[in-house]
Amino acid sequence: MPLSDDQPRTRTRLPVGEQSSPQQNHRQSRPLRALLAVLVVVTLLVVAIAIANRVTPGSGSGTGGGGASADRAGSGPAPSGDQPVGTTVNGIPTGYPHTEPGAQSAATNYAVAIGSADMFRTDSRHGIITTIADPGALAGLQGRLDQGFGGDTATRYGLDAQGHAPKGLTFVSRTVPVGTKSTGYSDGDAKVEVWCTGLTGLAGEHSVQPVTTNWFTLTLSLHWTGSDWKLTDFTRKSGPAPLPGDQQAATADEIAGSAEQFGGFRYAR
Repeated sequence: MPLSDDQPRTRTRLPVGEQSSPQQNHRQSRPLRALLAVLVVVTLLVVAIAIANRVTPGSGSGTGGGGASADRAGSGPAPSGDQPVGTTVNGIPTGYPHTEPGAQSAATNYAVAIGSADMFRTDSRHGIITTIADPGALAGLQGRLDQGFGGDTATRYGLDAQGHAPKGLTFVSRTVPVGTKSTGYSDGDAKVEVWCTGLTGLAGEHSVQPVTTNWFTLTLSLHWTGSDWKLTDFTRKSGPAPLPGDQQAATADEIAGSAEQFGGFRYAR
């Protein structure tokens, strides 16, 4: 029943501590607005950092083949190679992509094989050459490498006619690629330079050919056979060599132990 204007009304007063006021409501909303503002700023910063650091694959230029972006100045080309190689023959990775990066990966692995200790033994050398060589270049490469790694070369390193080290000594020959550079590429042929450092010599007590390091560049010519990149020719030149570090040389036993305990790498990038 509605009240008339002249009827008394009852008012309820809350305790002072329970009464709200516009000022209090305004003060209570301030922390919420401040928190929302902070969250918005943080979100914008995260998005900005993500955009700034994002590198789009394949955005690089040049023949390095690795998708290096323009702001990588001074860091060199990114490692080349589109996909890992899943097959090996005679311990050498095979089955490279029919691409420029695939040719670089093939050249890198072939450089490792050519510079291995197995090249000083006739049977294993022929197996390596058969694996990496283009069939049309096989005979020429085999004759050339037989001459380069057998006979006088083996004797110069203190090896016997079969490429074996004297008893008590360990023969070390390893090639370690530092980087690659494509100097020519077409659908059927590629030329790749591989900058390398290497270890060569006899490790052990009383060795007359201690293990030494050297720097060199291999230039490998490759041909696409229809299923893989294969070697047709190669040349070698010295350097470029950096200044040697101020580091004490290891003992003969330490080098021999390291050569036997530390395995080498395959380079299927």
